[in-house]
Amino acid sequence: QLLEGIEDIEFIIFDKSNLLKSLIKLSTQLRHRKFDILLHMHASMTANLVSCLVKATRKIGFDKERARDLQRFFCNETIAAKPRQHVMDGFFGFAEYLGIDSKQENWHLQIPESASAFAEKIIDHDKINCVISPCSSQRFGQKYNRSWSVENYLSVIDHLIKTYNIQVILTGGASAIELNYGNQISQHFKSQVKNLVNQTSLKELTALINKADFVICPDSGPAHIATAMKTKVIGLYAMSNPLRSGPYLSKDWVINAYPKAAKKLLNKEISELKWGYRIKEPEAMNLITPEEVIAKIDQLILQSY
Repeated sequence: QLLEGIEDIEFIIFDKSNLLKSLIKLSTQLRHRKFDILLHMHASMTANLVSCLVKATRKIGFDKERARDLQRFFCNETIAAKPRQHVMDGFFGFAEYLGIDSKQENWHLQIPESASAFAEKIIDHDKINCVISPCSSQRFGQKYNRSWSVENYLSVIDHLIKTYNIQVILTGGASAIELNYGNQISQHFKSQVKNLVNQTSLKELTALINKADFVICPDSGPAHIATAMKTKVIGLYAMSNPLRSGPYLSKDWVINAYPKAAKKLLNKEISELKWGYRIKEPEAMNLITPEEVIAKIDQLILQSY
């Protein structure tokens, strides 16, 4: 849905929730097709099974360290091993392996006119516009809930409105925690905040982020959508390492409490942790203070306006 409409790319949709049926369907779709190269860029057993259905002379995967779920047994070539890389640089490694050295940091997400028109009605061109997506993905459960507290967001939003008269736009999905965050924040600020939680499609969210001046969010999809749209992200990171998976073009704007969380909750330096290790202690997010985020906002505003 997010990538739909990008030119010169054929999309074959694969439904992971119905694995066997999808594998049979894909086998039929690819039966008479052959490819020169398969870039096996997702190290998972499901992706391994899919790769078996792709007839390709060269099947290129990750190096041994990053080839999770036995990926190396499904490939006949691997990219160069580079320790402690950002995930995005790992993907660029596939292009480099093929002799393409120039990094094109353009993702060309397509925004339909209807989504752009939706965003245009929301954006206030007389103000700075900030999209806040307060919650992280809920798919890992409460133990790995990377959302910052409502109380902390209230402090930050109060600063945005009172100090800079910024228009704040809340976004999020349909989960109970996201709806609760949206309700609590909007009830506190009334009409001063636009609550669009569970009211946007992915394309409409992308259009909003594209037109916004900056985004505030934890480790979540909107951080990476903002990267694709070249919108600055104040990222809130404590449970995952932003040097590995943070917003690729906003490294200077990230609040990185991951080292502090590793020391306080695990009694370890980050150099002692496996690259990509997730700190599954929700209290880690409390190590990020409103004052830190406010200081980063002030820095961004001073530099940009």
